[in-house]
Order: sequence, then structure tokens, then C-alpha cells
Amino acid sequence: MRMFLTVAISSIFSLLSCAQKNNTKKSKNMDDTKIMTNLKTDTATFGTGCFWCTEAVFQELEGVLKVTSGYSGGSVPNPTYEQVCSKTTGHAEVCQIVYDPSKITFDELLEVFWKVHDPTTLNRQGNDVGPQYRSVVFYHNDAQKQKAEHYKEELGKSGAWDNPIVTAIEPFRNFYAAEDYHQNYFNNNGNAPYCYFVIRPKVEKFEKVFKSKLKASAGESR
Repeated sequence: MRMFLTVAISSIFSLLSCAQKNNTKKSKNMDDTKIMTNLKTDTATFGTGCFWCTEAVFQELEGVLKVTSGYSGGSVPNPTYEQVCSKTTGHAEVCQIVYDPSKITFDELLEVFWKVHDPTTLNRQGNDVGPQYRSVVFYHNDAQKQKAEHYKEELGKSGAWDNPIVTAIEPFRNFYAAEDYHQNYFNNNGNAPYCYFVIRPKVEKFEKVFKSKLKASAGESR
């Protein structure tokens, strides 16, 4: 009986972790937003743990044009999901966010970034453990660096968290898009255990807190 319970608990834990074996079906609703060539855009790259969660949140924000899940910050070119999960590539799971700065600012994106994950747990978010799940801002220019550092310092002083903030602020060096089945993952797999029990509650909480910043269509696909 003890062995049965151990196996059962282990199985449940694996279902609620981002690092699990997935099918390789193509995304049925890939974000193929056509970004007008005359539209001024900017890019932000954030890691908040599992990129499925990060993507599900940021793609609902008004002014965000495209969110791509992928890998950043490591030394291995074109890594696979399995390689990143091996914890040997140096990459973090991130989302590359293309946005319209006339509709949403980098400061507003940072506000969402720090409120939708725990920035005090080193290399861990919930059941997802490893350096690929680290809290990180990859800045694309000096302005982003200064804003991220300022926000981190002020948040640390605020006492909002009992423990020190361990979010890394690093220069953007590379980004490799993840496999197709990772893109738009929550919308395509909403009834999967990880999506239903981990991502959905996070998204619902986010929608309540940032209701005024959401796209009109946010949540409709669910």
C-alpha cells in the first residue's frame, strides 16, 4: 500500500509540473499576428518559471502583439526542450513579447512580471524546479535595464515579500523559439492537468488584478 501511495503521489506531482513529456502535435491556433511594418514596436524578454504560464498571462494584455515561448540566456544554440530540461544548457524558459509601446509600456509589463510569479524562490516556481525556471529579465537596452533594476530595488524596499528578491537582470544575448507544441499552449490544452490546476488559477487571478489592461477578447477562447 505504501508503495502504491508513493507512486500515485509521484504521478500527480509530475502532472502538475511543466517538465513532463508532451505530445508533439502542432499548435492549432498559433499566434500568427501580422505586425504592420510601419508600426513602432518594442520587445521584452521575461522568465517567470514555466513559459506556458508566462505566455498565457502576457498574451491577454492590450498592446501586446505577439508572445513566443522559447529559451534564452544559455550557451547551447537551438536547444531542444529535452536539452533545456537537462539543466545543462544555461537557458531559461522565457517568453519574447512584442508590444506596441503606444498602448502598453515596459513599466506596465514589469508590473505584471513581478506580480504573476514568486521572485524570491531561486530556480523554482511551484513544482517546477531547476535553473531553466529562474526569475529573470533579459534587457534589450539601457532603458530597460535601468527600469528593471529600479523596480526590483523599490519592490525589495516595499516589504511586499518576506524573503529577498532573487530575480536576475541580464543583458539579452539570444533567443530560440521553442517547439511548435509549446506555443499558445494554454489555449490549446486548457483541460490538461497542468493547465487546469496550475495555469488556469494563475490566469484567473491575473485577469481580476489587471482587468483594465486586458484585451477585449481576453479569456474568450476558454
